[in-house]
Amino acid sequence: MLDIDKWQEIFFTIRKNKLRTFLTAFSVAWGIFILMILLGVGTGLQHGVEYDFRDDAINSIWISPGQTSKPFKGMKPGRRLTLKSEDYEDIRDKIKGVEYAATRFHCWGNFTVRYKDNYSSFNVLGVSPEMMYLENQTPILGRYINKLDIIDRRKVAVLGTKVVEGLFDKNENPIGKWIDVRSIKYLVVGVYEDKGDEGEMKNVFIPLTTAQLAYNAKNRVHSIMYTVGDASVKESRAMAEQTREILSEKYKFDLTDDRAMFIWNNVENFQKFKNLFIGVKLFLWIIGVFTIIAGIVGVSNIMFIVIKDRTREIGVRKAIGATPGSIIGLFLQESILITVVAGYIGLITGIGVIEFIKWALMEFNIDAPYFRDPEIDLFTAVLATVLLVVSGAIAGYFPARKAAKVNPIVALKEE
Repeated sequence: MLDIDKWQEIFFTIRKNKLRTFLTAFSVAWGIFILMILLGVGTGLQHGVEYDFRDDAINSIWISPGQTSKPFKGMKPGRRLTLKSEDYEDIRDKIKGVEYAATRFHCWGNFTVRYKDNYSSFNVLGVSPEMMYLENQTPILGRYINKLDIIDRRKVAVLGTKVVEGLFDKNENPIGKWIDVRSIKYLVVGVYEDKGDEGEMKNVFIPLTTAQLAYNAKNRVHSIMYTVGDASVKESRAMAEQTREILSEKYKFDLTDDRAMFIWNNVENFQKFKNLFIGVKLFLWIIGVFTIIAGIVGVSNIMFIVIKDRTREIGVRKAIGATPGSIIGLFLQESILITVVAGYIGLITGIGVIEFIKWALMEFNIDAPYFRDPEIDLFTAVLATVLLVVSGAIAGYFPARKAAKVNPIVALKEE
């Protein structure tokens, strides 16, 4: 590999056949470039879907009531079901493996929230203290709803950052201030950030029991949710099924009636998306590799042509004592050089394009649904580099082996 004369000869051959070398190199560079673009875009799509899950804990199960669609024990379909506060407690206490359990009540309607002369419409929800874990919310000022707020039915509120921006002056601290919600005064005890979209930060949270009392909901709730810790998909599915059994027994509906009670298993759904993108990445790799193979076949064909043109030269080499190994090494090095250099250019160009797309999305604040942070990871780049070297060796080996088998006498007679 360190034979200077051999390398000089290789570079002389490349300079002598510039167009042929360029076309050969371009096919390889294009294959690697396409592979990088496909994998970068695939990663961007995966990040986009994962980002869409940021709003809620991915290890959570959500339950909301529906309407029966099947008859059950003499009862007709079409019954509307409701959930109650004690259902949340039953699920929390009876199902093994529940980490955090929470419930909430939507105060439906147009709620105008006021502070001094400022007012706007926001969502008002009654929640239990554990909601912050289910919704991936982080208190940035003050505190969240706590158990004493629930027990004492306190008139306190936790505001999303967008609510604070709409009601308070820029540098005003909202903690300890009183806001008016439909003529009921609430003391602001906290401000939170949410990993979800801006809509999630336009909520006003009050204690669940306070909301039920103030808005005549009795003990009704609209949804119950809980996290399952590090439970597997199979374990979470069993927990969801146990939840359905508990509610089916209480509210008298068919276990197979999916419309009676909606149960959303984030663990299972997130795993489905992960499996989907494993398949997508595999598919993109197959497309990219076949594109590279097309380029490598081109390299191999060109090398066969090169050997055909240099048959007399190969004959002379063998006549003066060149070994088959040295002949194979000469053409193998030329093939690997062209493949690796061209492939590296394609690799860097592809990574550059992906990084430019990533920069443009951030710089111009482009909101692309289900597409976020495209990138090429280090492992992919290293794997592509190894693939280049192996491909170059394969592309050059078969022509080189043919060259090594050339009969010197026959070669010297070649015109």
